[in-house]
Amino acid sequence: MSLQVIGSGFGRTGTRSLKDALETLGFGPCHHMEEVFANPPQVAHWVRFAQGEAVDWNATFAGYTAQVDWPGSAAWQELAAAFPQAKVVHSLRPDESWWKSFSGTIGKMMTIYKSAPLPPHIATMMEAMVGVIAHGTFHGQWTDKDAALAAYHARTEAVRAAIPPERLLVFDVAEGWGPLCAFLEVPVPETAFPHRNLKDEFWAVLGGEPA
Repeated sequence: MSLQVIGSGFGRTGTRSLKDALETLGFGPCHHMEEVFANPPQVAHWVRFAQGEAVDWNATFAGYTAQVDWPGSAAWQELAAAFPQAKVVHSLRPDESWWKSFSGTIGKMMTIYKSAPLPPHIATMMEAMVGVIAHGTFHGQWTDKDAALAAYHARTEAVRAAIPPERLLVFDVAEGWGPLCAFLEVPVPETAFPHRNLKDEFWAVLGGEPA
């Protein structure tokens, strides 16, 4: 098994809903940060990536058919090269909506994780991801709205420039099944498009939002 769908969009762009949607369409299991938190051996792969070491992507995604969300989206270029037959779905949402969601969840977590009572493997993962995301993607300015949005836009531009149009879908989950099913060439399900991962759900995975 190898990846058939690569998600290049930032976290908090509906990636949890997209994970559920892809699995409903038969592209599952779908990798997501929740998979890493629930599976401690996954962390070693991403520590190597954060340290700039070679990563065996087939081993990292063994058993997975799709990937969305960080940490995988931080490696979108590497994954697009490692899985050349995979299609790329770049998830996004309106700027203000994304910033409100990001700053109250992932952005906050990257700021306070050292003082949070996290399981050891999640603390290790957070340390790696602060290097990759907070500093690598946001250049250390993840708490600055304008700088964060600039990085958000830059990712979309970079993906559009690197991935051929026939291999890429730029997608807002608010669009529902139509564009996604057409792109992946699968029938539209009779079930409603999933909508998941409100702020409370994000913090529930980590044992509740710190004060």
